[in-house]
Amino acid sequence: MIELGLADESLIDELMELTAQSIGELEIQEHFNIVKEIGRGKYGKVLLVTHGTPMALKVMPKSSTKLQGFLREYCISLHLSCHPCIVGLFGIAFQSKEHYCFAQELVIGKDLFAVIKPKQVGIPESSVKRCVLQIASALEFIHSHGLVHRDVKPENILLLDTNCCQVKLADFGLAQKRGTLIRFIRGTLPYMAPELCSVALLDNQKEVTVPPLSVEPSLDTWAFAVVIFCILTGYFPWEHCMDSDSFYLEFADWCRMKKHSYIEEDIPPLWRRFTPEAMEMFGKLLAPDASLRSAVGEVRAYVEKDWLKKDY
Repeated sequence: MIELGLADESLIDELMELTAQSIGELEIQEHFNIVKEIGRGKYGKVLLVTHGTPMALKVMPKSSTKLQGFLREYCISLHLSCHPCIVGLFGIAFQSKEHYCFAQELVIGKDLFAVIKPKQVGIPESSVKRCVLQIASALEFIHSHGLVHRDVKPENILLLDTNCCQVKLADFGLAQKRGTLIRFIRGTLPYMAPELCSVALLDNQKEVTVPPLSVEPSLDTWAFAVVIFCILTGYFPWEHCMDSDSFYLEFADWCRMKKHSYIEEDIPPLWRRFTPEAMEMFGKLLAPDASLRSAVGEVRAYVEKDWLKKDY
């Protein structure tokens, strides 16, 4: 595994260097037929275009995107795109006067966030399990190549059908090599592991006082488990994994019990809809201590078991 990771690291560096040397300049409108905009975020936007074949063109403004960041995302995405549960790439990357762009497989359908039903009801358990197995496979593939996705969330899981028979993991904008050091991040999200929240710059804070954090697959495991909770229930288990969040503290206290209790009164209220088997799974995937956290493949041991109680 270590040797493979090092080989991949060298290959990605080489890909970045070659792409930087060969990246051409052209204007989108002159070479592509723009059909419509199909996505937008902090990174920029995604356009549905045709160039002989339909494709999704990711367009990132130069004003807010460093060339190295663009090259890293493109080359990591290209390197991993052979996996059936990861969005494919066409090997087309270029720059215009104002943007960096690359072309990826067009996935016709919604993202997972769009199909989570409102009113605290997630999607059917059978669909969740189909989705979870595919994303676990994608993450294992990423981790086997010495990389960490770092942005696993429902918005980055694309559905080719509403029953989750085929899903694809997207967006490698935050992906990094395993072992990369993070000195700080800005703000927190519900998917961020407690060790990642510890290096978050909060309101009015100018620096963090903890040592830099090493990027590890356990960050993806945590986010993956939070996604499972979200798509089963339709809501987040907490706002952020910090002592100021009582929902997180309740769960962390339950996790730290020497022997997990599955008596309903001992389980935090938000988690009481889950079976003891599901709680055992969550206890492994969401261990507050990253060194005790299971790998994403642990879910396979639980897919044949019920996750939600019948009477909830």
